[in-house]
Amino acid sequence: MPYADSDDGTSLYYERHGSGPAILFVHGSGGHHAAWWQQVAALRAEFTVLTLDLRGFGKSDSSMPEFDGQDFPGDVVAVLDKEDIRDAMLVGQSIGSVAALRAGLARPDRVASVVLGHSLGGIAHPELTELAAADRAEAVELPVIDRLLTKEFQATRPDLTFLFQQMGTFNVAKMADLRNLDTDGPTLADITASGVRVAFLAGQKDAVLSVKTVTRAHELLDGSHLEIVEGAPHSMYWETPQKYNAAIARLRRTLTAPKEAV
Repeated sequence: MPYADSDDGTSLYYERHGSGPAILFVHGSGGHHAAWWQQVAALRAEFTVLTLDLRGFGKSDSSMPEFDGQDFPGDVVAVLDKEDIRDAMLVGQSIGSVAALRAGLARPDRVASVVLGHSLGGIAHPELTELAAADRAEAVELPVIDRLLTKEFQATRPDLTFLFQQMGTFNVAKMADLRNLDTDGPTLADITASGVRVAFLAGQKDAVLSVKTVTRAHELLDGSHLEIVEGAPHSMYWETPQKYNAAIARLRRTLTAPKEAV
């Protein structure tokens, strides 16, 4: 499978599957390219599906003494450049959405839309910052696994719960290495001016970011799209893949249609 080199020479592992309109998935703090196994298998018949390992994750270069989350958007752009992808839909998961949004804003020539999965994408707005902080204050009272998967899923699918927890053991970078992605985030005006279309994708049972907060972000960002998936947790892509995959396919078919028709 191929590697792409970032501007600073970091070697980044990625995979390309299928054919058709492009979707590039950007993992969160506990993921890597293989976390999207349920998405690749379901979507590659209709779409070009790209997955990558950000630096410090999976099979990408992890040799640096420390990691700077500000470098992650460039990692996404490096894969788009290597594959010469245009009009891509970037799909972020949790804090990976911050990297996805920044990559899209940096290269609107290659990105038509960004799906912010369970995230506000690091948007700089005082009201949204306050709402997200209140959600996090409640979330940290829960065990980490309960923030990400429902108790029902953990009880009925201990096998997939175990595999989910094992995913993060392949990574060198940790959550702390991604936190500064939120520094100096884009404003609502920045997003609007870019021409990149944005969708908020959230789960009704997300214990990390509430539906109320996501809905407010959608209201504030003119032209944005909102998808709330019933019964889905923060890690919707893992626990309820059928619903998640259907939402992603629907968004890919509709969000970029005007730009593709030009």
